[in-house]
Amino acid sequence: MRVNERYSALPAGADRGVHIINIRAIDDLGYLQAEGTLLNSLTVDPDANCKYGLYFRDGQRKVDYILVYNYKRTTSHNILSRVLHVDPSPGSQSLKQEPLPGKDGPLDTGDMDHHEDDKRSRREEYESNLLEAGLELERDEDTKIHGVGFVKIHAPWNVLCREAEFLKLKMPTKKMYQINQSRGLLKKINSVLQKITEPIQPRVADSRSQNSKKLSFAFSREKQHLFDLTDKDSFFDSKTRSTIVYEILKRTTCSKASMGINSLLAHGVYSAAYPLHDGDFEGEDVELNDRKVLCEEWATYGAFYKYQPIHLIRKYFGEKIGLYFAWLGVYTQMLIPASIVGIIVFLYGCLTVDENIPSMEMCDQHNNITMCPLCDRTCSYWKLSSACATARASHFFDNPATVFFSVFMALWAAMFMEHWKRKQMRLNYIWDLTGFEEEEETVKAHPRAEYEAKVLEKSLRKDSRHKEKPGRLPEETANNWRKRMDKEKLTWKDRLPAYLTNFVSILFMIGLTFAIVFGVIIYRISTAAALAISSSPSGRSNVRVTVTATAVIINLVVIIILDELYGSIARWLTQIEVPKTDKSFEERLIFKAFLLKFVNAYTPIFYVAFFKGRFVGRPGDYVYIFHSFRMEECAPGGCLMELCIQLSIIMLGKQLIQNNLFEIGIPKMKKFFRYLKQQRPTVHDESTKKKQRYEVDYNLEPFAGLTPEYMEMIIQFGFVTLFVASFPLAPLFALLNNIIEIRLDAKKFVTELRRPVAVRAKDIGIWYNILRGIGKLAVIINAFVISFTSDFIPRLVYRYMYSTNGTMHGFVNHTLSYFNVSDFQPGTAPNDPMDLGYEVQICRYKDYREPPWSENKYEISKDFWAVLAARLAFVIVFQNLVMFMSDFVDWIIPDIPKDISQQIHKEKVLLVELFMKEEQGKQQMLETIKEKENLQSDNCNNHSPPFPKTQRGSTTSRHSYHVAV
Repeated sequence: MRVNERYSALPAGADRGVHIINIRAIDDLGYLQAEGTLLNSLTVDPDANCKYGLYFRDGQRKVDYILVYNYKRTTSHNILSRVLHVDPSPGSQSLKQEPLPGKDGPLDTGDMDHHEDDKRSRREEYESNLLEAGLELERDEDTKIHGVGFVKIHAPWNVLCREAEFLKLKMPTKKMYQINQSRGLLKKINSVLQKITEPIQPRVADSRSQNSKKLSFAFSREKQHLFDLTDKDSFFDSKTRSTIVYEILKRTTCSKASMGINSLLAHGVYSAAYPLHDGDFEGEDVELNDRKVLCEEWATYGAFYKYQPIHLIRKYFGEKIGLYFAWLGVYTQMLIPASIVGIIVFLYGCLTVDENIPSMEMCDQHNNITMCPLCDRTCSYWKLSSACATARASHFFDNPATVFFSVFMALWAAMFMEHWKRKQMRLNYIWDLTGFEEEEETVKAHPRAEYEAKVLEKSLRKDSRHKEKPGRLPEETANNWRKRMDKEKLTWKDRLPAYLTNFVSILFMIGLTFAIVFGVIIYRISTAAALAISSSPSGRSNVRVTVTATAVIINLVVIIILDELYGSIARWLTQIEVPKTDKSFEERLIFKAFLLKFVNAYTPIFYVAFFKGRFVGRPGDYVYIFHSFRMEECAPGGCLMELCIQLSIIMLGKQLIQNNLFEIGIPKMKKFFRYLKQQRPTVHDESTKKKQRYEVDYNLEPFAGLTPEYMEMIIQFGFVTLFVASFPLAPLFALLNNIIEIRLDAKKFVTELRRPVAVRAKDIGIWYNILRGIGKLAVIINAFVISFTSDFIPRLVYRYMYSTNGTMHGFVNHTLSYFNVSDFQPGTAPNDPMDLGYEVQICRYKDYREPPWSENKYEISKDFWAVLAARLAFVIVFQNLVMFMSDFVDWIIPDIPKDISQQIHKEKVLLVELFMKEEQGKQQMLETIKEKENLQSDNCNNHSPPFPKTQRGSTTSRHSYHVAV
């Protein structure tokens, strides 16, 4: 029998006549010389039917999970590592292992340090416990990856059934029922829509709605006859099998304070643990599998116009990842109408720019309006008509249609949330996730390994107070550590240092973000002053554009760098809190990461929208920073245009660089470096040997969770909704990005990442609450943007309160105040007062103040208070009106579609009927048996002895009958 460094349990159906295989020696060619009788069933060809690592060496048992570990190769590794002991008693399935010299026995510690020996002993104990849990293992150290060993895990049928019952997995029964179909006009409409959308449907099974569905019920071993077990190999698919094995790995423990696979991974006992992909996705001779289908129909840019195969994604990756891509698809679809309306609003601004009276007045060369200098000394007076281009460009985004678009986007956000809730309920019904709350609590309430280790550490500290030698935990206590977990728990006093660290760190990072934004403000002010001094008079008009563009680029670079930094810090802060469950850990991590990244991404935009140009003072009494630099003002056309530039550059740059280039480049770089690291010199037969599936998957990038994917989309959702009044084209750019993002994420999940463990979920979790919060906040922010950043309210006030003919003629002059140049502070007047060719006595500036000839010169005028009152009134009316409309949309649209509600009710009725029929069948069977017993009893009383004997000699009674229903 050819043997390499692998061991496995006996295959099912093996002859149990041989008790022990005693290994004597292995010759130079690697052939096994053994005493005793050898089993033909144990003679396994290492390359036959193993299908490149998807199955055990017997070619029958499928690999459900892989554990990876690092080892130091010694001469002892050339000896077979296991002797298999099989209990020959009837019905026994137990497998015992004894160590052999060279592997599990005493090792030469001169070649292996104590740390490696400790890891090896932990692995042996853990794998022994896995065998006791019913799993079957097979080791492989004869790989192309130097110093890396693999443990293949297979879950047999009885283990799958046991765990499926424990996890309450809903499985299809034999009962089929018809799904209610639409009738009449609605049926015709659906038929037409199906024909229209036929070209954009993916070419996968179940891409269309089905007319029938199998009734599903929580699996039970006692009711296996109810389930469709015609093909046991496919009854539990690969996703479900890996989930079951992962649950066993999490709860299987070993001594030395190692609680489950996560703790062993954290301590380096194992280097990786993952389920296998279904097979290769490239090559014409590759056998068709779900991964290949996903690669061809989903993970390709050529399929950008097609719907996603959501059901196949769920089947392959699980419900949690399936819900993410379903949500991303719904969000992208909903961006289509928002993009169309945004384009219409932008085109309206372009078409009406020549009819905009305020911009026409600013561009009129005959309006001899002289403006006050934009900086001290070096800047001279300037003509208002020189800002004509900025004024015309501002009208593209600052027009009456912007208000309508803001209301539309608020209602759009509400419609999107309602549409997603209905889509989510439909998927819950199709994926058999209805009534999932109890299951979710059962599975997700399992404590994390880090929490259990912290609790055990706390318990050990308590024990050390009563023991002189507290170093090693007694064996009996180690075996009963879970009882200790039930007694001990982490209190707020235990977490108080972590809470204080979180509070101080978050405040520090928020302060750091504000400081960086303030630094960029200083850069803009100082650079503008320096360029104004050094530039020629003709070049000073480009100073503002240069400073604005460079400052925005600096903001973008800082945002990208801090995003990566804040993500790592948020994870560290969550880890030191030691949350009890995975769900709690994920929610806390999401909250911290979102808070930090929200502040990081939107602080520069908030500054331009609500603070820039508000605290500049007035000519003769400006506000200075460090007694040297004047606070920067908005452009003559207002701050809305600058807000649009800031928002567009940050949004587009963040999406292009961080969301796309980083997602493509970083995983490929990591994969390349990992490939170089794992290379080793190979002999000819190794170099020609095809890599196993688990070796190929080991070179892929580990799955890091969905938090980064959701986070970038949530931040984008904020760009689309929060400041949409200043940038109507934001939905369009988000749509174009998401079309690429879906295929980019799909390609990454299918080709670049290890297959993640499937996680059941019925919703998108805390992200839905964050989306709702952003939607509510968007209404308030857009109300303030329209009121305080744009000129919409001042124009309304002028038209209905100050205009003599009800038009906008004279609006520009109304918004400009007068200043006497003789009131300049010493040293602040222009160095060249005759730069315009005439002496300036009065200059203008944008504000509502009293003229110099007034008794209260330069004081705030009544017009300012009138405009402020109108602005505040608009904020209140707009906010409450839009909030009411959003809540009305939320109320009028039911969360559960009517047809889905009917189908769920129908399933419950069918389940009741199914169990009633089963009980009736049992009752009829029992009554039939009782009648036969009575009849036989009467016959026996007349013709036979009262106690008949069975073939084994036992007495037959009524209780000996076994009824199988």
